[in-house]
Amino acid sequence: MLLRKIRIYTSAGSLLMIVACGGNKQQQAMAPGSGPVPVTTANVSTARVSYYDDYPGTVVALNQVDLRAQVSGFVTGIYVTDGAKVKKGQKLYTVDPQQYEASYEQAQANLAVQEANLVKAQKDADRYRTLDKQDAIAKQQVDNAEAALQAAQKQVDAAKASIRAVQTNVKYTNVYAPFDGTIGISQVKVGSPVSAGQTILNTVSSDNPIAVDFTVNQNEIYRFIQLQQKSSGKGDSTFRLAFGDDIYPFPGKLVLLDRAVDPQTGMLKVRLNFPNDKNMLKAGMTGKVRVLNNAGTESILIPYKAVTEQLGEFFVYVVGDSSKVNQRKVVLSKQVGTNVIIKDGLKEGDRIVVQGVQNLREGAVIKQADTTAPKKQ
Repeated sequence: MLLRKIRIYTSAGSLLMIVACGGNKQQQAMAPGSGPVPVTTANVSTARVSYYDDYPGTVVALNQVDLRAQVSGFVTGIYVTDGAKVKKGQKLYTVDPQQYEASYEQAQANLAVQEANLVKAQKDADRYRTLDKQDAIAKQQVDNAEAALQAAQKQVDAAKASIRAVQTNVKYTNVYAPFDGTIGISQVKVGSPVSAGQTILNTVSSDNPIAVDFTVNQNEIYRFIQLQQKSSGKGDSTFRLAFGDDIYPFPGKLVLLDRAVDPQTGMLKVRLNFPNDKNMLKAGMTGKVRVLNNAGTESILIPYKAVTEQLGEFFVYVVGDSSKVNQRKVVLSKQVGTNVIIKDGLKEGDRIVVQGVQNLREGAVIKQADTTAPKKQ
């Protein structure tokens, strides 16, 4: 019985060895490098490529002001609807003018009194001057009359100044649009109390044209100075604005480079103007500024699928002698559709693998299938 068990175990062990050997042979047959790897290759060539650089941008109004009451009181009139277009000088709000009108009438009455006092003082001074010439009055009385005349004149001047101040307050009871634009949602209602210089009634902003602000690295300043000199904004597609997949239909014009670079970030603010006849752009919107990059020089362009990434670095397989491939590190630039611009690492005439790279390793022998070339953009 013991001998029979030994024979069974021996037979089972032999069977396992046979299966294992068979499996190793199958794995060797399937292992990479055991034969030429079928791939598709292409010659590296150059092309003149146009593409857009993207920058986060924010839509801003060229003019915007908070409307504040310049006198205290209660709102007695609102003459515009929320979100309406307004014209410069258009009447928008009224703060109760009654107390200021009453103060104006009182100031006018005070002026009349002071002017009457001035007339009396003038007559007294004229009379005393005549008597003084006749030596019929003391010099002291003449001096007093002259002083009274000067004081009366000062009182008239003060009364006139008071009228001007009260007139200003009466004028300020009405709030007018400072420029053409769009008004927002009213912050007060009729009857609401307001404090001079503090209470915000509403906000008015210009909307056509409208601006888009974005920032660029200080290394790009010279490029944008050149773009500013060339940008016309009329039929010039250098500057576009995108919101997701939607492109704003009108191009922008570069109108401003900020006066200085932010020393903390090394960035410079740039401003574009966009036409906004249909009021499609609203202040506060965020989008993507697209700046055309067309240097007019030839660039190396390859299919992006030919690139592999390892630990943050990028490589392509270059075909060498005897159909062997070697990994070569490349520096990527801008992706253009399904292709990518190579900044460094390849030269025109190199041959690279564009399909089948996932089956390759350093030194692998390849079997080249139909060749393809990257499409020029």
